[in-house]
Amino acid sequence: MRHHTRHRAATVPLALALLVPLAGCGGGSAEPSAPANGRTPASATDARKPFTLVATGDILSHDSVIRQAAADADAGGGHDFRRMLAGAEPVVAGADLAICHLETVLGADDGPFSGYPMFRTPPQVAQAIAETGYDSCSTASNHTLDAGADGVTRTLEALDAAGVRHVGSARSAAERDRPALMAAGGAQVAQLAYTYGTNGIPVPEDRPHLVNLTDPERIIADARAARKAGADVVVVSMHWGTEYQEAPDDRQLALAEELTAARTDGRRAIDLLLGTHVHVPQPYEKVNGTWVVYGMGDQVAGVMNDPRGQMGSAARFTFVPPRREGGAWRVRTAEFVPHVMDNDPLRVVNLPRALGERPDHAPYTRALDVIRDAALSRGAEEDGLRMGR
Repeated sequence: MRHHTRHRAATVPLALALLVPLAGCGGGSAEPSAPANGRTPASATDARKPFTLVATGDILSHDSVIRQAAADADAGGGHDFRRMLAGAEPVVAGADLAICHLETVLGADDGPFSGYPMFRTPPQVAQAIAETGYDSCSTASNHTLDAGADGVTRTLEALDAAGVRHVGSARSAAERDRPALMAAGGAQVAQLAYTYGTNGIPVPEDRPHLVNLTDPERIIADARAARKAGADVVVVSMHWGTEYQEAPDDRQLALAEELTAARTDGRRAIDLLLGTHVHVPQPYEKVNGTWVVYGMGDQVAGVMNDPRGQMGSAARFTFVPPRREGGAWRVRTAEFVPHVMDNDPLRVVNLPRALGERPDHAPYTRALDVIRDAALSRGAEEDGLRMGR
């Protein structure tokens, strides 16, 4: 396979961003340094440039996924997740900004590793995420505290070493308050992430920064702080919903309504909501004029009792700059790209591309129908949602 080598977008510390004007965000003569990925930051010359954002669902390393990664490492030992994720690379690498959801925490270099119910994933998954083309990952989930504070630290250190940004869990209060602020096209994009809970594992009172729990007031305040720090677009990753339920539950619907209704200086506080956790595809919908993906389903998962647990969609949105100074960036194109996990060996399969080569493959056709029906079940097609490939 071709190893993707795009470097990650730079994260700007929130406190620094409040002090140093970002190019294209008004005022000041200081010029920001070039981001690590080599892209030119938003500036007066390219501030009108659109960008495409891709996001995918849960990377859920069951025992069978860990065994597959070991088998894919061949004689080299260790674990190699790149072959499993290779089918996602064309869509992920083709985006200006790509976001994943790392559901599980990572184990030590020499293990032990484990799947459900207390996950410890081989740390090589971080490098595979980077080489697939992801810029940032949400790390807030019900499994964030499976290995305590050490698991959080190992996970974030591995992502740092791979050059992948992360939000949702943190090693300190200062890190928790620093959004992933990244250059994409002519915009600065902030990502925030939250989870409904941690499977009953208490968050230490003296270390609440370890994981972001869902609190609408805090989410809106964080979004406003990110906007103040220079974000043109604010994306919020939500770990929410009822497992294996295709329809969004009442809590999802209420939160989507509250969060998309929030305004800052006459503009929406949040520009996109991305859902994970339920392990099956869920609908896309415009709420208060803002796109909400209730659930992208699983991207990587072992065989599950419900076959929908290996199905999901990549959410792809193309944002265009505001029509007037100080206006909001808008979604010009909204797409979902269906994917499924093949078994034996475990591999991510882009369904529209695979069916272009094998149109009579009945399992792929059934999976695509399930994902499409879920994505469109709340009328998103009328708002312009289309299936991509």
